[in-house]
Parts: sequence; structure tokens; C-alpha cells
Amino acid sequence: MTIHPNNSNEEKNFSEFRRKVKSAEVLSASMEHLLLSLGFTGKVSVVMQNGRVLKSGYEEGYFHQRHERRADDERTRKL
Repeated sequence: MTIHPNNSNEEKNFSEFRRKVKSAEVLSASMEHLLLSLGFTGKVSVVMQNGRVLKSGYEEGYFHQRHERRADDERTRKL
């Protein structure tokens, strides 16, 4: 069984994404880059009180496969 470099990198990015959500590091530029690289189109939520993050989370059901993203990008360009 061979591991594809793209899958390995995507798994690493997803792990980093989950770590950042768990540790409430969702309000950073690096988080935006992770979301873009993963093709995330869902919801990331942050609950704050008195300047501190109380809770953060995300909705998982919004990830697209790479080929679906390309098709969406092509449709958008045509419009």
C-alpha cells in the first residue's frame, strides 16, 4: 500500500486544523490558510466572553473532494 503525498499532506493539515479548533486558536491567519488548503466550506464557530474564547467548534459535513472543488471553480469562472 502506497501513501500519496497529497493525502499525507491533507491529513497533516486536517490534524493541525482540529488541533487549532480544540485549543481555540481559530482566529488566526494560519487557520484561514488551513481552511483554504482543505477546501473547507462549512462553519467554524467561536464563543467569546470578556475577551476570552469559551468554546470553539466546526461543522464537519462541509468538506469537498478535490475533483469537486475543481468542477465548482470551473463553474464559477464560466459565470
